[in-house]
Amino acid sequence: MTSESKPKPGDIVLLTQVPPGLLVNLPKEDQTAISEIVGKPVRLNDYDEQGRAELEFTDSSGGIHFVYVSPTVIRAAK
Repeated sequence: MTSESKPKPGDIVLLTQVPPGLLVNLPKEDQTAISEIVGKPVRLNDYDEQGRAELEFTDSSGGIHFVYVSPTVIRAAK
């Protein structure tokens, strides 16, 4: 991903896949919520100190979630 194509904080992005290990030890409700956003638009809040993308989304029950993923598993929404 080049710096020109790297989504910026505030952009709407798509999570292209659930990264290996992300769901391990999470409650079932969180696992379901994260799995359901793959391929759907979510907000990129920022990048953390390790370069991970902080995504924010609301699940089908109205609960707000934050998840940190590698930028390699997100892409800009069209």
